[in-house]
Amino acid sequence: MTDNCYHAHVFSIPDGPPMPSSVDLGRSLEKAVNELVKAGRYNSRSEVLREGVRLVQEREARLASLDAAIARGVADADAGRITDANVVFGELAARYGSAPRATTKRKRRRRA
Repeated sequence: MTDNCYHAHVFSIPDGPPMPSSVDLGRSLEKAVNELVKAGRYNSRSEVLREGVRLVQEREARLASLDAAIARGVADADAGRITDANVVFGELAARYGSAPRATTKRKRRRRA
């Protein structure tokens, strides 16, 4: 039976040395990591985990940016800095023309 714990220098403490980590990936993630290395997509299991952590960091940064944008929008609405949607749509239609209407799909003929 294989141990699903993976020991690596994955995480770093800011301005400090790498922190040894024990990671329990579970069978399916362990298998995915091993397959990525075996396929040559990554050189090591550590490389796969580092990439995973980088992706989580990127996602967290995007979510923080989105949260800040939502907070700005809510603050604008609370302060009354809003425009009625019908006014905005009217201005867009005047500037760019009407949105194309959906076309009706033709019925397919059956082949005999």
